[in-house]
Amino acid sequence: MTARRALRPFTGPPRSSGKFTGRHAAMLIVAFFAVVIVVNVVMAKLAIATFGGTVVDNSYVASQHFNQWLDTSAADRALGWKVELARATDGSLEARLTDSANAPLETAKVTAHVEHPLGAKPPQDLVLSEVSPGTYHARLALGRWRVWLKADARGHAWHAIGDVP
Repeated sequence: MTARRALRPFTGPPRSSGKFTGRHAAMLIVAFFAVVIVVNVVMAKLAIATFGGTVVDNSYVASQHFNQWLDTSAADRALGWKVELARATDGSLEARLTDSANAPLETAKVTAHVEHPLGAKPPQDLVLSEVSPGTYHARLALGRWRVWLKADARGHAWHAIGDVP
């Protein structure tokens, strides 16, 4: 005959010897808030480092010109002119202007105001010179730039905005 063992009632998994105390709870809460504070500080520093400043200095004054900007934009669209902004092989800014019939826009007086999107480099005013029919160049430092272009041709002033990598 085999010996029988006495059965014990099941009381759950074996318990660890350490106890969760108030000190453990305090350390968890402090660690949680430390992580939250570190993440917030890092995000704030990154936001400040990558934003170059304000879009407009005074939004009320800018709003006073809004209807004028809309009228200018409508007149620009009515002309049907187009621009392609790119980098030339020598790294300079290249603007290819065409009229509504897709013909090169020749002998235009082309100027540009360029700004670095993050404000890392100072803004510049450029005068572009025609290098071939409808193609205009100006020296521009490497980097990404926001370009406000103005072309005076055929008795009209035309404006365009674009980015150059």
